[in-house]
Amino acid sequence: MAELSAADRQRIWRGLMRYWSDSQTGQPWSKADLQAAVNAADTWIDDNQTGYNTALPDTFKNNATQAQKTLLFCAVALARVSIDFLRKVLGDID
Repeated sequence: MAELSAADRQRIWRGLMRYWSDSQTGQPWSKADLQAAVNAADTWIDDNQTGYNTALPDTFKNNATQAQKTLLFCAVALARVSIDFLRKVLGDID
C-alpha cells in the first residue's frame, strides 16, 4: 500500500487530537510534533512493509490482500494498546 495522502494524514492527526483531548489532560508535545509523528509513522510503515510481509506465514502472505494484511497489523497493534479498545473497533473478539 502506498503512503497516505496529506488529507488522510490530517484526518489521523485530528482524530488523535480529539481522542487525547477527550481522554487525557495535556500532552507533552505540540500539534506540530504530533503531525510530524503521524507523517513519520506512515513513512515507516511504507518503508518496512516488505519486512512485515516476509514475516507472515506463507499461506496468509500469499493469499491475503494488502487490506487484510494491514488490518491484521492494526488489530495486533490495537490489542497492545488495550483489548477493550480493540473490541470497540472489531466488536466481539471473545
